[in-house]
This record gives sequence, C-alpha cells and structure tokens, in this order.
Amino acid sequence: MFNLFLTVNGNTNTQDPSGTNSATNFLDSIVEFLGGNIVPIIGKILGALAVIIIGVFITRKIAKSIEKGKLFPKMNNTLRIFLKHVIAVVLYIAIAAATISILGFDISALSAAIASAGLAVGLALQGGLSNIAGGVMLVIFKPFEVGDYVEGAGVSGTVVDIGLFYTTLTTPDNKKVVVPNGTISNSAVTNYSAHETRRIDFDFSISYDADIASAKKVLLACARSDERILDDPKPETMVIAHGDTAVGIRLRVWVKNSDYWDVNFHIIELVKLNFDKNGIEIPYPQLDVHLAK
Repeated sequence: MFNLFLTVNGNTNTQDPSGTNSATNFLDSIVEFLGGNIVPIIGKILGALAVIIIGVFITRKIAKSIEKGKLFPKMNNTLRIFLKHVIAVVLYIAIAAATISILGFDISALSAAIASAGLAVGLALQGGLSNIAGGVMLVIFKPFEVGDYVEGAGVSGTVVDIGLFYTTLTTPDNKKVVVPNGTISNSAVTNYSAHETRRIDFDFSISYDADIASAKKVLLACARSDERILDDPKPETMVIAHGDTAVGIRLRVWVKNSDYWDVNFHIIELVKLNFDKNGIEIPYPQLDVHLAK
C-alpha cells in the first residue's frame, strides 16, 4: 500500500492535475487493505467469543450436573464436589487454549514460554500447590466429609464445601469460614460427626452437707425424663472430686449427634431445678475467716 501511495503521489501532476483520480485510487487501496485484513480479524474475534460463551455454558452445566448427582450418582458427595472443581478448572483451561488458537496465536510458542517460566511460577505458587495437594489428601483419606461438624486449624463449623484450594465451613452462628486445604490437612482435626452418637459429661458441684446418694438419684431421674437420652449405654453417675468447698459429681449420658446441644442445655437447667426441689445445695466459693482473740 505504501508503494501504491508513492506511485499515486508521483503521478499526480501528470495523470490528474486536479488530484481527483489520485485521491480515488488512494481511498480504494485503503478499502482493499481493510477488506483483506479487518474481515478475517473480526471473524476470529467472533469465533473466539463463541467458544468462550459456549464453553462457559457447557462447563457450568457439567459442574451443576456433577454437584446434583446427575453425573456419577453413586459417587461420594465429598468426592463429587471436589471433582466438580477439578473438572471446571480443566475445562476453563481448555477454553482459554482454544480461544488463543482461534485468535491466531502460536500455542506451542506460548507453551514454551510458560514452561520456561514454570520454575518461577512454581516458587510463587507454593502455597497454592500445597492447597491443591491438601485437597487431594482430604478427598482420598476422608478425615471429614461435606456436612460434618469439625474442629481444626483453630476454627470449627459444618463443612459445606471442599474446593480445589479451600475448605469452607459454616459456624453455628452462621459465619462463613474459609480455610486453606494445606492448613487444615496438616493440622489435628476433630470430627464430631464421625459417629452417630456422642457422650455428654455434665459436671456438678454439691455441698459437703448434701447426701451423695440422693444427688445421684436426682441426676439419673433427670436423665431418664428426657427421651432423647439413650438407654444403651445407660446413664451413669460418679463422684469425680473433693474440692475446697464442694464435692464434684458427674452425670454421663449418650445421645444422637443431632440432639447433642438441645439435651446439653435442657439437662443443665433441669438439674438445677430438681436440686432445689430436693434441697441439694450447689455451693458457691466462700471463705471462712476466724479471728484470733
């Protein structure tokens, strides 16, 4: 086009003193250049947009199908959710690669550039890679699953999601806690939902003047009055301490996991009311001072 422009300008005085034909030829050359280059570029852009839109739509559909159990219905729920995240990441990478290829960039050259920068990226993403490894360990060894109530890495709550990088918990007061997989997989984790039943230990204090046998009867009666407390293992009581101002006595019962907190609060209140009815004193710390004459 540049040569054409020089030719047009060089012949301006000889072919058309008015410059009309030269201008026309120049504009035609511009139109020809744009027509030969812009149209293919627009086609590539539209093709890339189509790949992105369709690819994202398909990826989301697949992710939802996996999460809802339409795909892999017999798979464990925790593994299914983790697999959803992995497949989504792989598909998004494939969409990005296809988009780059459609736009005309050399993927092999891009791959070589990524490979050459792999060491630096790996060092920069040590935390992210450890989180991925931690997520794989959580899925394989299953210290907990989605829906379990756990305590670990300084937090506690119900597991709602085990992602590629993070595990998400919901606390009893409805707070969202996000913990890196690498952190929680390397810490001691207490899974309160691992078994169907849990034991509750209630510790009470009674006065030294109170009858221990009567206190035990009251505690067992309180336990039997609550239908949520299991008969097997049976509720039991025991003296656990001789304190400075009181005798420590324990009530031990077994309940279903789902009833743990409701039974806990109910028995604490019920024992206080029944101790009062039976004249069993719950002492408070006190100090006797004797004055010398």
